[in-house]
Amino acid sequence: MARDKDIRHVDDATQLEGAEKAAVILMALGEEQAQLWEMMEEEEIRIVSQAMANLGNVSSNVVESVIVEFVGNMSSTGTISGSVDKTQRMLASFLPGKKVEAIMEELRGPAGRTMWDKLGNVNEVVLANYLKNEYPQTVAVVISKVKSDHASRVLGALPEDFALEVVMRMLRMEPVQREILEKIEETLRTEFMSNLARTSKQDSHEMMADIFNHFDRQTENRFLAALEERNRDSAEKIRSLMFVFEDLNKLDPQGIQTLLRVVDKETLGLAMKGASDTLRDMFFSNMSERAAKIMREDMAALGPVRLKDVDGAQQTMVNTAKDLAAKGEILIADGGGEDELIY
Repeated sequence: MARDKDIRHVDDATQLEGAEKAAVILMALGEEQAQLWEMMEEEEIRIVSQAMANLGNVSSNVVESVIVEFVGNMSSTGTISGSVDKTQRMLASFLPGKKVEAIMEELRGPAGRTMWDKLGNVNEVVLANYLKNEYPQTVAVVISKVKSDHASRVLGALPEDFALEVVMRMLRMEPVQREILEKIEETLRTEFMSNLARTSKQDSHEMMADIFNHFDRQTENRFLAALEERNRDSAEKIRSLMFVFEDLNKLDPQGIQTLLRVVDKETLGLAMKGASDTLRDMFFSNMSERAAKIMREDMAALGPVRLKDVDGAQQTMVNTAKDLAAKGEILIADGGGEDELIY
């Protein structure tokens, strides 16, 4: 839940732009004013919806200055609040469900008034991964429309040969016809931004599983035990979504060997001190006989170790495995081997 200090507070009408003032008026008039929305163009609905979703708390003084005739009504409530949920409910009162969802997905996506503003707030690697599958000429148009500093990072994240082809197209590019530009914007909106908004919506159990993954073992067990007493279903769902050290047995032999090359020997030895026999044997079987012998000797030389240190080493290996999976260097599959989980 957002803290009060994180919520925007508007105490001066000069802080509001045109679309924000329209949002204040619509919020003040309430959800019964559907006919006003029906008179707007789709792009106007998007702009006002974006303003409404980011409105925050508006003081009664500001409301009075924006819409004087309703000052009496506003004085009883003091403030009005604009939020994503309220915006969605209002849009749903007069627009078809699919259109509401399309608008809300765009609102949940990167901030920005225009499509090119929004692209400027998308991580360069994410944007490059999408653009590398498009025609170089299309990519050249997109790159030419975003700010130069962001454009440079996106080009740097593209495959070198493809990036060079895009640069050549940009050097020869003539003014783009408005119809073509609008078509590219629409494609970006429907194919890229909407998918980006969907993937950015994280399930609450997934979020908690990610947090629990960073607990030490004792804290994790304490929280899960307490949660089981209050809500067993949620505790089981969080546990199923967590990726822990023993889940490294889901790696294929190539993935294990890749992980072994990256993790330093001290961390590996310490982590395996607390590993199950099955997982320990799996790691040893993917080492050379000599390397496995040295590792066993190093582990024996460690003697008794603190549980806190073992947990830390195991978490380091889990985080390393996730990083490698995110880069596509290893694959983490489920126990049945039918589905693939990429973190």
